[in-house]
Amino acid sequence: MLVSIAIKNFAIVRQLEVNWHQAMTTITGETGAGKSIAIDALAQALGERSDASMVRTGADKAEVIASFDVENLPLAIEWLKDQDLLSDNDCILRRVISKEGRSKAYINGTPVPASQLKSLGSQLVSIHGQHAHTLLTKPDFQRNLLDEFGGSTELSQQVSYAYKQWHEKSRQLETLKQQQEEFSAQKQLLQYQVDELVEANLVIDEYSEIEKEHQRLHHGQELLSSSLQALDLLYENEDGNAYSVLQNVMSTLNRSAAIDDQLSQTVELLSTALIQLEEGAGELRNYSDNLDINPQRLSEIEIRLSTLVDLARKHQVEPNDLPAKLQSLTEELESLSITDEKLDVLEVEIDQAKVQYFELAQKLTTVRTKNAAKLTIEITKSMQSLNMAGAQFELAIKSDDSSFSKFGFDSVEFLVSANQGQALQPLAKVASGGELSRISLAIQVIIAEKVTTPTLLFDEVDVGVSGPTASAVGRLMKSLSKNTQVICVTHLPQVASFGQQQQFVNKFNVNNATETKMALLTETERVDELARLLGGDIISDTTRANAKELLAIAQAA
Repeated sequence: MLVSIAIKNFAIVRQLEVNWHQAMTTITGETGAGKSIAIDALAQALGERSDASMVRTGADKAEVIASFDVENLPLAIEWLKDQDLLSDNDCILRRVISKEGRSKAYINGTPVPASQLKSLGSQLVSIHGQHAHTLLTKPDFQRNLLDEFGGSTELSQQVSYAYKQWHEKSRQLETLKQQQEEFSAQKQLLQYQVDELVEANLVIDEYSEIEKEHQRLHHGQELLSSSLQALDLLYENEDGNAYSVLQNVMSTLNRSAAIDDQLSQTVELLSTALIQLEEGAGELRNYSDNLDINPQRLSEIEIRLSTLVDLARKHQVEPNDLPAKLQSLTEELESLSITDEKLDVLEVEIDQAKVQYFELAQKLTTVRTKNAAKLTIEITKSMQSLNMAGAQFELAIKSDDSSFSKFGFDSVEFLVSANQGQALQPLAKVASGGELSRISLAIQVIIAEKVTTPTLLFDEVDVGVSGPTASAVGRLMKSLSKNTQVICVTHLPQVASFGQQQQFVNKFNVNNATETKMALLTETERVDELARLLGGDIISDTTRANAKELLAIAQAA
């Protein structure tokens, strides 16, 4: 339940602290005094959208702190535990709004997004506004109200999700079909390019290898001549060669080394050189013997090089990159080819999504039909208790599984007969302003009985009613307060008298600035306030006596 609220620099409130009764509290005051400000401020603590206009003129920021007792609220406690925000049995919501319109939110002193205030707030307070009756004629509101009453909101959300899944997959299918048409020409081109490269029998690094071979074959005669000439100079020329010269040098130095061992290292080096020279000559002989001078092979290589260069130029890559290009084109072609498989898979998924939607929607229709019958009876009784003795209400459901939407198969319509003997007609066509207010209140009371939140706020929902009807309204709200905390902003003395406590809102000027205060009325002050509501600004002995009688009857009810 709501324990207290502290407001600072909010609208025309400079500073205000209010403690709340656990049963029923009524709030009264003159028109324009700011009776709804406490509720507006509480809405900010519950995460409603804020703006700079909420900050009192001349102040830097507005602040609202709402304290709740959550000891008997297991869902709220579980939520706080899940968010690591639990602090004993108290829950303090705080909202700070700057004059620039920015806001900060806190739960038990921990900064949180405003969305978390809203998530938690929905489990703590349910607010019923004075303009709710204007929504009653809207089909969406009527359908949502039925779902809320019957506890089928979650099922309705499942239907909406299933519908979106079905239509999203259907949209994907149409997109794929369109892509398939657009990709047809591209697919043909890719297939031709892949076939051409596959036919070329590409080998990794082939171009580099055959380019080297081409060089050897193209310069084969020159390479043979130079290698034979080198071999002759190094080893095979009978008139003199490098090997023979080096042997003579070694013979001379060997004799000298026998005399001076400092030449030993030189001799070793030259000995090694002699061995390497002989090995080099052998390699040259082997090279020249195996050198292939093959005009036919040269022609084949030149054709192959030309093919690879032409393909590389066509695909705008280097010849060595052709195998990678083939891989890329193949993957691109495969990605387009998968479209056919995707189409088949999507068609199956669409059928499954459609079946799931229809099953959920049919289940929702069954639940709605059952709850509509219950709600029809309860609202009719509630209306008749508000001095509409002959009134009848019917919540009509028309279902058509050939006309479906994210809301299911059902269209929901409120039908009303405000007077006995009149035929049921759509609510907007038959109800006057006062009747619409009473019907709205009857519905809100029924819905409030189904709400699990511990605090119900009614903000002038009794607009348009008076006299005996007003007493019935007060009696209904007091009945609700047996199981939940009720706070009601009202201008009717008949409703105000039913509260276990009564707050009075007063507006006044201080230093040319408007301020609003809220104060808990004593028994005497309460009688005077009820007398004012009954008779206007002039309070007489008669109106005071009427007020005492009204209060006594209401408190005894």
